[in-house]
Amino acid sequence: MENIEIKTDTINLDQFLKWANIVMSGGEAKYLIQEGEVIVNGEIETQRGKTLKVGDIVSLAGEDKKYKVSRG
Repeated sequence: MENIEIKTDTINLDQFLKWANIVMSGGEAKYLIQEGEVIVNGEIETQRGKTLKVGDIVSLAGEDKKYKVSRG
């Protein structure tokens, strides 16, 4: 699991995907989220504006790698 440090208390899911370099653009983040390819804390998440907090775990469907939201 890779820790991704954020500088704020929370971050939106689409912003997190870009910040962690999981996607290259906001459009790619939007597409993956809308298609149900993003998993937050073990559940499929389809809301781009989902608020993530420290300790949340994000992954992509079909991939083993996980990203943990941490405080920088």
